[in-house]
Amino acid sequence: MRRTKRLHSGRTLYRSALFPADFAPRRQRYSATVGLGGNVGDVMRRFEHLFYALRRMRGIGVAQSGVILKNPPFGYLAQEDFFNTVMQITTRLQPLALLRLLLRLEKRFGRRRSFANAPRTLDLDLIFFEGRRVNSKHLTLPHPHWHERESVLIPLSSLHVRGN
Repeated sequence: MRRTKRLHSGRTLYRSALFPADFAPRRQRYSATVGLGGNVGDVMRRFEHLFYALRRMRGIGVAQSGVILKNPPFGYLAQEDFFNTVMQITTRLQPLALLRLLLRLEKRFGRRRSFANAPRTLDLDLIFFEGRRVNSKHLTLPHPHWHERESVLIPLSSLHVRGN
């Protein structure tokens, strides 16, 4: 990873061979945007391992990844800065099934949920799914407050818009 640009208020952009990048995804039925974050351990390397784990999964294709943003935490402030990015994926899974898969991946990569906004090895959020709106006990789409968070907006702005 290499730092490419310092932004305002302690925010920095990073790039690598995989972030940001366009890929030739497996054709799947649906398209979704996933937010990635973390602040424990070697997060950028974990993002790369996640990329390869997703590429090996049946029913998932990685179409694009965004630039990585290092930014201060919010909520619980007594912790290290976060690294955040987004991935555009294709999938044959429905939204709740995809969310369950993302939660399993968080655990696989060492996520422990000790308290709200706690430090974490990996945080995966389903931001968008096919333009759908969902408001259930387990899932809200689009992800609440995505449009207020630079940790989503800046990486999202580095994705290329693709025609159908």
